[in-house]
Amino acid sequence: MKKDLLSEYELEKNYFDRIFERAVVLKDMHRKGFHPPTLSGKVLGMIFDKASTRTRLSFEVGMYQLGGMAMFLSGRDTQIGRGETVADTARVMSRYLDGIMIRTFSQDMVEEFAHYASIPVINGLTDLLHPCQILTDIFTIIEKRGAYEGMKVAYVGDGNNIANSWINAAVKLPFYLTLACPEGYDPDPEIFGRAQTGAKASVQLFRDPADAVRGADVIYTDVWASMGQENEQEKRVRHFKGYQVNKQLVEHAGKDAVVMHCLPAHRGEEVSADVIDGPRSIVFDQAENRLHVQKAILEILMSGGNEQ
Repeated sequence: MKKDLLSEYELEKNYFDRIFERAVVLKDMHRKGFHPPTLSGKVLGMIFDKASTRTRLSFEVGMYQLGGMAMFLSGRDTQIGRGETVADTARVMSRYLDGIMIRTFSQDMVEEFAHYASIPVINGLTDLLHPCQILTDIFTIIEKRGAYEGMKVAYVGDGNNIANSWINAAVKLPFYLTLACPEGYDPDPEIFGRAQTGAKASVQLFRDPADAVRGADVIYTDVWASMGQENEQEKRVRHFKGYQVNKQLVEHAGKDAVVMHCLPAHRGEEVSADVIDGPRSIVFDQAENRLHVQKAILEILMSGGNEQ
């Protein structure tokens, strides 16, 4: 039976750990200049309805390094952009490709595509979730702090797809998650409500960022206005006043706390330049790890269990 990666909520702890363990091996091989051709002859189709830097580069380079190839498909370049149904597109692409990565707006579209596709489908980002990013982030925490178990992650900012994905991960894995969001910018109510009854570790929502980051091992933030929300930029800057991750806020965290950001960053808004460029920042290690973690995901989903 084919497997997809649509949401962290669908994964069990052993699956998370399998991805992390394989990413360690692949990153070590990468640094030694060796790339196992585990996906030789395989082709990944990449559907992009949203602009991308890290997602496109990491998936495309990852497929190349594993011996396969990736094809960039913008929505306007395919018949799906001219009215062909998602179901028909999924069926046809399944006849040509070995996997599909989709970066789009609607989570429902990705799930419908996966339902009709006979090949693995990877959620490269939707307005609701960003599972590949959070898998990478947890892997980076393991690298920097030795483990994710028992860690306290504090997310400060908009209750967007990143916040939702962190909540989903906290339901499945034993770490603590606190969120600080302005009123009216909370995470998805269904995802947050599910976490209140099903989380293995505490998931709490605060209004005061200082309360959320107190004693945190990891402080995480994201832009205040995501793609598609540019017309709300000025309003959001007003509403998010006091939610900047800066030196004063970081002082409330643990003495060894690290700072993360999924990028791109708006320096001087959600994060100050001296923090993102400072000694606590692991932002660019985090960005690099998209490559290694997604190579692990691609292998697991597309190699038929033939990881070397």
